[in-house]
Amino acid sequence: MFPSVLFEIMLVGLLGIGSQWLAWRYRLPAIVVMSVAGLIVGPVFGIMNPQEDFGTLYKPIITVAVAIILFEGSLNLNFKELRGLGRPVFRIATIGAFIAWILGSLTAHYIAGLSWTVAFVIGGLFIVTGPTVILPLLRQSKLKSRPAKILKWEGIIVDPIGALLAVFAFELISYFTAQDPSGLSLLLFFAASVFAVIFGWACGRGIGWMFETGNIPEFLKSPAVFIVVILCFTIADETAHETGLLAVTAMGMTLANMGISSVEDMRHFKENMSILLISAIFIMLSASLNMDTILHIFEPRIIGYVIFMMIIVRPLSIFISTIGTDLSLNEKILVGWIAPRGIVALTVSSYFAAILGDAGYEDASILTTLTFGLVFFTVIAHGFSISWLAKKLHLSMDGRPGTLIAGSNRFTVELAKSLVKAKAPVIIVDSSWERLRNAREAGVPFYHGEMLSEQTEYHLDTTPYEYLIAATDYHSYNSLVCTTFMPEYGRTNVYKVSPYKLVDGDTNNIVNKIGGRILFGEEVSTEDLSENIRSGFVFRQTTLTDQYNYKQYLEKRDKEAVLLYLIKPSGKIVFYSSDMKSTPESGDVVVSLAPQDKKIQAKLETRRNGNGKGNGKENESAST
Repeated sequence: MFPSVLFEIMLVGLLGIGSQWLAWRYRLPAIVVMSVAGLIVGPVFGIMNPQEDFGTLYKPIITVAVAIILFEGSLNLNFKELRGLGRPVFRIATIGAFIAWILGSLTAHYIAGLSWTVAFVIGGLFIVTGPTVILPLLRQSKLKSRPAKILKWEGIIVDPIGALLAVFAFELISYFTAQDPSGLSLLLFFAASVFAVIFGWACGRGIGWMFETGNIPEFLKSPAVFIVVILCFTIADETAHETGLLAVTAMGMTLANMGISSVEDMRHFKENMSILLISAIFIMLSASLNMDTILHIFEPRIIGYVIFMMIIVRPLSIFISTIGTDLSLNEKILVGWIAPRGIVALTVSSYFAAILGDAGYEDASILTTLTFGLVFFTVIAHGFSISWLAKKLHLSMDGRPGTLIAGSNRFTVELAKSLVKAKAPVIIVDSSWERLRNAREAGVPFYHGEMLSEQTEYHLDTTPYEYLIAATDYHSYNSLVCTTFMPEYGRTNVYKVSPYKLVDGDTNNIVNKIGGRILFGEEVSTEDLSENIRSGFVFRQTTLTDQYNYKQYLEKRDKEAVLLYLIKPSGKIVFYSSDMKSTPESGDVVVSLAPQDKKIQAKLETRRNGNGKGNGKENESAST
């Protein structure tokens, strides 16, 4: 054990973020890595036990963190996203949840051997999937928009419903098993639930109104929201246990649908806080387990319960509840398989384990083991299978990483054509129908709309695109686009091209620092690139080999050529930028914009006329 709680807090944070980084680096389910890290420092080596070391602060820390995480997730639930999804999501969150509750309770009783009371309580709790596990899986799997949105909405909406259902089951069974049953407790519970929804809505409307009227300064908006979230959760939860989850969900959804721009600005900050809290909580929960709990997970009845929940209960609830909807069979199979449990299930089950134990239900002692087993096995199974299954069902965005280009001009249209030739998804976005004429005539995918518009966000599916290039005629607009989308795409995947030669160095340096990496070098402008296209420059692909390496290529290439991007053997696109760190290697394809090579042009003309045959593999090929 460590000599100070401060050191332990530092270690929890370090392990959490370190686990997130390892998961990102090696494409592993983050929650699996975090759980393993917590088990290693907790029950395996006994380095720390947060539940004992933090004492009475342990449960409030976990509870508040869960409230903030759930609020952040519900802040993404804009009703405009439900266009075309309303019926399936409603069915899954209502009928599907009810079926899952009944079947899960029967499974807990007949397979896990729990009493009816404990079985119905835990059956209600285990209908949840939760944003803490679903959202990271969706980020790594690159699902198509429709199934991804269904899983996201289900995870966030059903999260508080599961906790409330468990409370409802406990209250209902306590009522029927009591010697002198009274309907007052049930009435109070329903009243508290309604109060939680109304109070959450009021908190959301109140803080939103203060934002819109300017009664809260910019630097206080994020802290104010956090405090109101904690206030909303605490008051509702003190009124009736677990209704706080319902209150913060209602608050988040209210704010998300008010159309307040400052809420959008805070969303990325809250996502960062959510990642930090998720990391810390999983480390703390897994490190607080004991070896007996871990060993009990592998008991036949626990394993049998987990398997039955995964392959029978979940698929049945989805298939039955979505009868009559427009979901395809493949979408039903995917949604019916993906249902990992997360933080809410772990935290709330520990609460009910204590409550049911105090009420005299001895079998409640295995709830923690049962919950951790379900969480761990579902996260592993679904985390490692979602990408593979999505590809098999044709529900993933296959192919090379795509590029979204803001701004239509001669150069961007030709750049898009070269990416299409490289079999990489690409789309050009511009608000001018006239500027999009070249893209339309060239047959390049395009979207007519304002890049920064809310309508574009809802109508344009950006899932296939990992890179963003801002190449309009306005330097400040390019910087604004890059700054806006940098949190979504990542700092290293957002680029901008200067529309003109930089003259006033001081002024432009300020703009350059706002956002986006300079593409193709600071000395290259969109004006230059478009002029090169007009002058007859072509996009040329050069394959590097052991006999013809990158150094030789640089020595041989035309000095007027502009290096654009690399195509790695894996299909990854690497754009040339002012701070590019990737070194071209054998097998890479270098794409450049270069003057026409007379010899190659003659060969191409000969081939087009059908008067010649290829004479083996060529290092360079031009496309016009």
